[in-house]
Amino acid sequence: MNKVARVFVSVIVASSATAALGQSVALPGKKMQGKFHLLPATLETTQWGWFNNAQPPVLTVESGDTIMMETMMHSHNQVVPGATIEAIKKLRTDHPGRGPHTLTGPIYVNGAEPGDVLKVKINKIVPRAYATNFNVPGMFGEFPKEYQDGQVKYLYLDWDRKVTEFLPGVLIPIKPFPGTIGVARKEPGQYSSVPPGEYAGNMDIRDLTEGTVLYVPVFVPGALLWSGDSHAAQGNGEVNLTAVETAYRELNVTVEVLKDMKLDMPRIETPKSWITMGFDQDLNKALDQVKAQTGRFLSEQRKLSPDEGAKLMAKVSDCRISQVVNIKKGIHCLSPKSASTKEDMERPTKETARYYVTHAKDADLNKAMDTASMSMIKWLESSKGIARLDAYGLASAAMDCRLGDVSGAEKNVHCLMPKSLWVANAGK
Repeated sequence: MNKVARVFVSVIVASSATAALGQSVALPGKKMQGKFHLLPATLETTQWGWFNNAQPPVLTVESGDTIMMETMMHSHNQVVPGATIEAIKKLRTDHPGRGPHTLTGPIYVNGAEPGDVLKVKINKIVPRAYATNFNVPGMFGEFPKEYQDGQVKYLYLDWDRKVTEFLPGVLIPIKPFPGTIGVARKEPGQYSSVPPGEYAGNMDIRDLTEGTVLYVPVFVPGALLWSGDSHAAQGNGEVNLTAVETAYRELNVTVEVLKDMKLDMPRIETPKSWITMGFDQDLNKALDQVKAQTGRFLSEQRKLSPDEGAKLMAKVSDCRISQVVNIKKGIHCLSPKSASTKEDMERPTKETARYYVTHAKDADLNKAMDTASMSMIKWLESSKGIARLDAYGLASAAMDCRLGDVSGAEKNVHCLMPKSLWVANAGK
């Protein structure tokens, strides 16, 4: 035998003919603790728009195994270049109660039991060469009443340069992450894939990129892991409903069952930070939830009292509005691992050298977010000469809406647009 390392690969061939399992292949230079599994995205290995904890698994793995899965575009690959916005809207209106996401899975992890935590390390993400951004006319998004007209844009993903040209001279950096990744809910029955929750799911947290780790509580035997709603980039807020939506040629993850960790909500670990999150239809309640989660985390991590943890959260944690379009709106807070690894916590109220800025404050966080984000959309129209639907889409794909001081009664939202998106000859 030569020196090439060999690992076992489980290959799912989803057809009515055969299914090859446990096939051994050579992976040059790869030394792995567990097995390596290949999971193509086919009609037999995906679900369109729902979770169900009674769904039979399409793949069974062990704790410590690695899975290379593919994902599809929305609605079982029907949202691809050439599909019109009318056709995309019809896919939603003809299937009420179902989300748009195509989810690969579920994957059963042996040994995972309710009360455990599933650790999902994201090793590698390789998207397709194209993506889309759209707003469905008069439906969904942060401002459906204001945008009774809709549009769909198809984009080329330049993987060599890691950018996509959203508009002439406006380049959005590609930073892929799974918009939806999670485990089965504890409740029996079929549920839309749209709202996130304690099972993770459609979190739309753009920091969950290659090299990060998701920790999610397990509610059913085997955990039942799904992923879909694959993104190439997204703004914090995702205001028009969509990000830079794509599919993955490869989403490579390693799963591990943790018996000694207890969680009631997901957490994310990045090289710099720990991320806690809150979800609710009301942003004010989502903020209350994430403040409680973050204070508790800091108390546990740094052996502080709950009151000390809450006070520290207000000082060190960097909170962003993940999305406002998934029935349950999301806020996530990044708490640095050390003082030297703090994120960009800039909260300007007016233009800076790096950002175009809009800012709003209100006792109601929902209103503050509405005002700050719409102000940015209107500013893009008036100051950059961008067409109204393109401005809505660009804000969804690239705007960064951040929370200001979270300790006072009045809520501050700062929406930032990086000036670096505009390259030479970009117009105004």
